[in-house]
Amino acid sequence: MDKKSIIAMAVLGGLLAMGMSGAAFVLGAKTKEAVSGIRPGTQITVKGLAVKDVVADSVEWTVTISVREATFAEALNKLRAVRPTLDAFLQREGVDKAQIAEGPEQVHPHWETIFLEGGGSKQEQKGFNASQSLTVNTRDLQRIVVANKNILQLQAEGHPVSAGQPLFLVGNLEDLKMSLIAAATANARKRAEEFVKQDGVKVGVMRSASQGAFYILPEGGASDSDDYGGVYDKSTIKKVAKVVVTIVYNIEK
Repeated sequence: MDKKSIIAMAVLGGLLAMGMSGAAFVLGAKTKEAVSGIRPGTQITVKGLAVKDVVADSVEWTVTISVREATFAEALNKLRAVRPTLDAFLQREGVDKAQIAEGPEQVHPHWETIFLEGGGSKQEQKGFNASQSLTVNTRDLQRIVVANKNILQLQAEGHPVSAGQPLFLVGNLEDLKMSLIAAATANARKRAEEFVKQDGVKVGVMRSASQGAFYILPEGGASDSDDYGGVYDKSTIKKVAKVVVTIVYNIEK
């Protein structure tokens, strides 16, 4: 091999070595950037959760008289004749008159569907329905729990009364919601700080925040959704309140 060929090969080898070194440098820089994690100037989005046990502090219970008679007058008179029986029952159960909201007496025609022999059908009035509802609002939850059971005996005796399920309510809902939002916000920041603590950066100011649904669930109940519809359980005395927030933070050095 002549001298010129040797020199050319040496130059080529040098260039290849420099190229490989440069490529290694770029690859190393890219790899470092890829594994460097969360960097200053970026943002992080986290969800915060707050859960609190709550107990209903009032109850709403509606009882209704419903009768049916041939004429308007007979239906109204029957309704008024049954009313003292219901009043006496509520008094025996310890319900104060001041706790009762009295609905209006109502009388409406009773319609039935009559099927025709040749096919088709028609509506035919057969008497009148009369009804009246009384709604009890009290903080004595256990008294209403007992009364709701005892009204079955009134029904068993043939009295035309019915009762809805007691609705157990939580007071100061707005105060409860605000305290949970504050706790969920603190939880979100704690989660954000946990995410970035290995990257040599810190969580900065809040850029935006949104509240998910406000849930009041039965004790031991759960909801996997954080939509904006929310849930308000009124069937149980012991409940769980829950709020989810979504917060975006700046990342700083």
